[in-house]
Amino acid sequence: MNITYSFKFQDARTVDFRIADTQLTSAPAKQPQWTRLEHCQCSNCPLKRTEHEYCPAAVAMLPVVEVFKNEDAYQRVEVTVVDDRRTYQKTTALEEALRSLLGLKMANSGCPMLADLKPMAVHHLPFASNDEFIMRSVSQYLLQQYFAKRNDQQPDWELKGLVERNQRLQLVNQALWQRIHSVCQGDSNLKALLNFFSMASSVSFSLESQLRKLASKMRGETSA
Repeated sequence: MNITYSFKFQDARTVDFRIADTQLTSAPAKQPQWTRLEHCQCSNCPLKRTEHEYCPAAVAMLPVVEVFKNEDAYQRVEVTVVDDRRTYQKTTALEEALRSLLGLKMANSGCPMLADLKPMAVHHLPFASNDEFIMRSVSQYLLQQYFAKRNDQQPDWELKGLVERNQRLQLVNQALWQRIHSVCQGDSNLKALLNFFSMASSVSFSLESQLRKLASKMRGETSA
């Protein structure tokens, strides 16, 4: 997986980020205080401070956070995303593009709590809507259960594990938001993480209603 995000601002500024299919195993010698593991460490983090100096998710997010920390979330940007298969392009609010980019960065960071997102990152969909996020999350989880059944394991067709997974992700998102809050003068990074948090919440708190909406659409029904 090789993905490039290219941002073009209305004042003609440009910035690119490239994400390769590798995980960060160690951080450089010197990183900002907010990336240290003990700084706003997630309440469900399994990493030990004696073994890990830095939060892998924070280190992965650092280049993006630094570039956009003073930017307004709602400014319009032209974003081009190129992967090994196709090119996506959209003019949108900066926060929407950052939500996709930061989500991809976190999934590939090596954080054990975010590792469940790696399969979705392999088939990354930039600018995904909430409905698309639900569809992809549920589809990917059910496929995992199918393979579990084929391997004589007990499948979870009720999606209980998916709900629990996203409840864990909410704790991670909250802690990451706290990490970057103090270093961001603009709200672009913060809004992006809040939107990411909102999507995870939709799986945890309203999955049944979200599935009913998708069922109606798959039956070809439309809202009045």
